[in-house]
Amino acid sequence: MSRKKMLVTGGSGFIGGNFVQYMVQHYPNYDIYNLDVLTYAADLRKHKAIETKPNYFFIHGDITDFTTIYSLFKKEQFDFVVHFAAESHVDRSIQNPPIFTHTNVLGTQVLLEAAKQVGIEKFIHISTDEVYGELEWDEPTLFTEETPLQPNSPYSASKASSDLLVLAYFKTYGMPINITRCSNNYGPFQFPEKLIPLTILRALKDEKISVYGNGENIRDWLHVMDHCKAIDLVVHEGISGEIYNVGGNNEWQNIEIVKIILQSLGKSEELITFVRDRLGHDKRYGIDATKLQRLGWKPKYTFDKGISETIQWYLNNEDWWGPILNKSYQTVQ
Repeated sequence: MSRKKMLVTGGSGFIGGNFVQYMVQHYPNYDIYNLDVLTYAADLRKHKAIETKPNYFFIHGDITDFTTIYSLFKKEQFDFVVHFAAESHVDRSIQNPPIFTHTNVLGTQVLLEAAKQVGIEKFIHISTDEVYGELEWDEPTLFTEETPLQPNSPYSASKASSDLLVLAYFKTYGMPINITRCSNNYGPFQFPEKLIPLTILRALKDEKISVYGNGENIRDWLHVMDHCKAIDLVVHEGISGEIYNVGGNNEWQNIEIVKIILQSLGKSEELITFVRDRLGHDKRYGIDATKLQRLGWKPKYTFDKGISETIQWYLNNEDWWGPILNKSYQTVQ
């Protein structure tokens, strides 16, 4: 079988990093290129197990730099692009929207243009269910691929904008693309600013755990390895031009997630402190992944199994998250 070349942008982040490891291990006949600018939420230490593999390559670069990106595409002639690279933290987007527009919109356009000029087999754009807006607390409906886009934060607005650019390159230029829109991911190597790892690490240190509002906001939770397998399927079986929702069918209130973690660690719920709600905080996300399931995918992880393994992973890997908490990791990557 001839070798394939896959460029993974943001392959040192949480989801992209897990995907890079998955592809390197499962596709020895693919050369996997990890392109990452190494922002605060990325690090290369997670790839120690694969960094000497003959089919893994790291490239330090910025997706918004067209000259560098086009030269890279022209040199390597990638077959696939899987585009994860994005600023993704909602709170940070509320504080500093321009960074999100620059990276998420301009960066996507640069990649699309480079891919168009050299010709590729498939461009996969990794998006989010947040582009759909919010559902009501007890609404029986779920987000489908036909749900109108109604983003409510600078982050989700930047992702919706990049989604539309990808679709425009399909409609205008015939570029072979897919878009995947996932629910909240959790699992190994998630940067500890997100709910689950932040709660785990604060609980371990007996520190207060801040919960927005009354904690009733609902999210659908997807284990990162189920997500990686979904993307693998879309890369190879997805119909060009189509959007696929990826959800875990695990809806939980934020306060329930925090309490599950505290109970698992034997910690008191007195650590919970309720704080003023986030600006524009979406009430509920719920994903209908029927379309993707017709391709043959379904999540393997139950939430009980996934959260238990995730908590144990953080207990076993202080050597990874410890330097992040004291920021020494930023000097060694």
